[in-house]
This record gives sequence, C-alpha cells and structure tokens, in this order.
Amino acid sequence: MSDEIIVAILAFLGTVGGSVAGIMASNRLTNHRLERLERKVDLHNNAVQRLAVLEVTVRAEQELAREHYSALQRERQSVK
Repeated sequence: MSDEIIVAILAFLGTVGGSVAGIMASNRLTNHRLERLERKVDLHNNAVQRLAVLEVTVRAEQELAREHYSALQRERQSVK
C-alpha cells in the first residue's frame, strides 16, 4: 500500500473515532440534563399535589369557621 492510502485510512479512522466519541459525550450530557429536568418536574408535581390538598383543607376549615360563627351569632341573638 502506498503511504497516501495509509494516511487516508488513518485520517478516516481518526475522524470516525472522534465523531463517535463526540456523539457519545453529547448523549451523556443530554441524558444528564434530562434526568435533572425530570427531578425538577417531579418536585413541581409534588408541590402541585400538596397545594391541592392544602386547598381542600383550607376550604374545609373555612366552612367550619363559618358554621362556628353562625352558631355564635345564633347564640348571641338567643341571649338578648
């Protein structure tokens, strides 16, 4: 084989190797970023679920407070 062909083959192998290594590194970075994003989404979803439970609890407490206030008003009117 001539020297030019050997150099061309080595250059081709180097190019292919570098391209594959670059693609693999980029893929690892993308996977890492996706995992971080998934964790953030999980935290957000957890916060949304907790907020929904809190809203239900607040509504129940407000209703209870209204009932107590109404009972207190009725009691004050009956004392007069």
